[in-house]
Amino acid sequence: MDLTVIKTIFRIPMTILSTLFVRYHALPSLIFRIMMWFKRHRRGVKVEHVDCDGYRFSYFTRGQPGPRPSMLMLHGFSLDKNIWLNTIELFPRNLHLICLDLPGHGETTRLLGESYTAAAQTKRIHQFVEAIGLSKKPFHLVGMSMGGMVAGVYAAQYPSEIFSLSLLCPAGLKYPTENEFFIRLKELIQAKNPEDTTLIPVTDKQGKQLFKLCLHRPNIINTQLLKGYLNDRRPHKMFFITCFLDISSAKSRYSLHDNMSKIKAPTQIIWGRSDKVFDSSGAEVLATAIPISQVHMLDKCGHFIAFERPKKSAKLILEFYNSVCDKAETKKVA
Repeated sequence: MDLTVIKTIFRIPMTILSTLFVRYHALPSLIFRIMMWFKRHRRGVKVEHVDCDGYRFSYFTRGQPGPRPSMLMLHGFSLDKNIWLNTIELFPRNLHLICLDLPGHGETTRLLGESYTAAAQTKRIHQFVEAIGLSKKPFHLVGMSMGGMVAGVYAAQYPSEIFSLSLLCPAGLKYPTENEFFIRLKELIQAKNPEDTTLIPVTDKQGKQLFKLCLHRPNIINTQLLKGYLNDRRPHKMFFITCFLDISSAKSRYSLHDNMSKIKAPTQIIWGRSDKVFDSSGAEVLATAIPISQVHMLDKCGHFIAFERPKKSAKLILEFYNSVCDKAETKKVA
């Protein structure tokens, strides 16, 4: 073969690789997305969308509605439905499962002019539940962090729709003393430049500081995955600032605390003992206010429970879900 032809063939893949290295900032995002796609494929979930009056919700689902309640899972602030992929690995494939991108997050519609208070997000979630027909039968609702606050408010506002409830380190409670998170929250609210904050990371340094705050073992974070996480969210930083300021505003910050006594469904509370975002004493605050409740404290676990202890939390959620189902079935037979 002519030497010129060989050189040309060799240059083609090298040109592609060179382009990738020149645009290295895009590579972590690509790796991150490929890994998420691969995990979705292995978990057997199917990505779906539903439109409601010009508003599009994105979610993934697995299984079909059956005799036992469906399960709806709500992620935390600045995350998306993918955070549950390691958790649902232990769930049976015949359990009807729905993991939703909360308003403005992931692939769900993102509107800067919309309100993202706990009450506003609860209304949007109810719109989604009605749209896919999930409200036809009471379902099990799971929420973590911001998603836990929204889940708790939802259970209080729509009690007939909730069969049982799992709250993982939820936001929205009042504490007698301020921890590191609330000190930084005040700094964000008072900041002249709200983009310059660990709570809404843009740079790699801020991302590492956030994970140091949210994880018991921050060293488990892969650097390239962190870059991919940040790259995917960086274009939407103004949305995350808007959302964060809304959910932490005076009328939204304590939404779960204000509604917790209205929760009637059997409730499971899971909290990491090393949580530096929301103090683990919140577990007892909730347990005291909710008539039918149980508490599980996780050792060597920070705020991101679904990331740091996915198998343990999955086991606890599934055991609780099955126990409530078994009791309901026994009562029905009796």
